Amino acid sequence: MKPIRIHREADRELAEAQEWYHERSEAAAESFALHVDHAIRSIRQAPLRWPLALRGARAFVLDRFPYTIFYRVRSDHIVVTAIAHQSRRPGYWRHRK
Repeated sequence: MKPIRIHREADRELAEAQEWYHERSEAAAESFALHVDHAIRSIRQAPLRWPLALRGARAFVLDRFPYTIFYRVRSDHIVVTAIAHQSRRPGYWRHRK
C-alpha cells in the first residue's frame, strides 16, 4: 500500500470541520472523525476504486456528512488535496499539488 500524505490545506480543512462539529455535538465530531478515518483507510487500500473528478483527482464522498475527500494517486504515494464541504466553492482546491 502506498503511504498517504495530506496537503497542509486539506489538514486545515479537516481541523476546521472537526472543530465545527465539536462545537455542536461531541458525538457528531467523533462520528465525523471515524468516517474520515474510514475513508482514508479505504483510499489507501484501493486508491483507484473511486471515480475521477477534476484535473485527475479522485473523489471519495462521505456517506453521512456533506464532505468529499479529493486525492491524487502518485507513483509512490497518495496525496489528499482537499477535504471539501460539498456546498462551498466547487473546485477551489484544483490548484493544489
